[in-house]
Amino acid sequence: MTRARSRAARGGLRGWGGVTGMAVACAVTASLTLLPLAHGDGTFGGHSAGHGTTSTVPTEAEECVDPEASLPASDADGPSIRKIRERGKLIAGVDQNSFQWGYRNPHRNPEAGGTLEGFDIDLVRAIAKDILGDPQAVIFRAIPTNQRIAALEHDKVDVVVRTMTINCRRATQVSFSTAYFQAGQQVLAPKGSTISGYDESLKGKRVCTAEGSTAYDALDEQSFGAVYKDEHDETELDEDLLTVPNQLDCLVRLQLGEVDAVVTDNALAAGQAAQDPAVELKGAGPFTTEYYGVAAKLGADDLVARINHVLVAYRQGGDNSPWMKSYRAWLSEGLPGITGPPAPKYRSN
Repeated sequence: MTRARSRAARGGLRGWGGVTGMAVACAVTASLTLLPLAHGDGTFGGHSAGHGTTSTVPTEAEECVDPEASLPASDADGPSIRKIRERGKLIAGVDQNSFQWGYRNPHRNPEAGGTLEGFDIDLVRAIAKDILGDPQAVIFRAIPTNQRIAALEHDKVDVVVRTMTINCRRATQVSFSTAYFQAGQQVLAPKGSTISGYDESLKGKRVCTAEGSTAYDALDEQSFGAVYKDEHDETELDEDLLTVPNQLDCLVRLQLGEVDAVVTDNALAAGQAAQDPAVELKGAGPFTTEYYGVAAKLGADDLVARINHVLVAYRQGGDNSPWMKSYRAWLSEGLPGITGPPAPKYRSN
């Protein structure tokens, strides 16, 4: 915990029951990584994955018009599939802090630190079952938001299933499956806040986002006068306050009163509002339309086509499809009214 956060903690918390709530929040955020990925400096092989770093990634392709269009579904083998089968395990980069998406339930298997559960975890197991015949044949690696792409680039994981939005910029860095969920950016703030949504009410307010997130990009394009970029003062702070590696860190900062609002996917924010009754989604709804995809290393076409094959079956069955069963189990309470997954789009060439 940073010095700044320690000072704020002494001032009390909203919504999580004071010191006890703070302990729970910090425990969730700092819970053990299933298999360590990063060096001590937060990098992969010496390559940083956050804002303000130099990257060898190519610039966004000018011809990118429909990034959600993916490779046609196929169950054919290829080098990526064979590598997974030879290993006998699918290595999946996931979240362990996003309630109902990918989170550690301490009440199940407590002697081992809990069990990973959620909508994204169900999908990972469906992929493992199709490729390896066993939904349990998975090595989960918990990765922060700002290291999702680096984990794939440096072969630390086979896939990333972590509420990752498909867009043109990322499509030059990784290969995406067809979309498996539709979401959008929204503002999360305390119930008594004067913030009314993604609008002029953000002027002068401190807004937290995750590094490498589409929420940060949205504020970079239109901030409405919000304060969302850190100005470092090393004598006072030893880490970023407004841009954080893990999105859940923003909720902790909001509870501590260190920030006034969070901008994130409404799908994630709904889970956070369920965790903390003192906060709520602001505005009539999301101000963007975004789609989550399973990410694989750029060029792993056989794996992407196989994941799309899995998703075909995952969507089938209407109200009894695996997708709808997972939605009802994890998301329907916080995101009611969804009648099915987004339709897949495929490339014509």
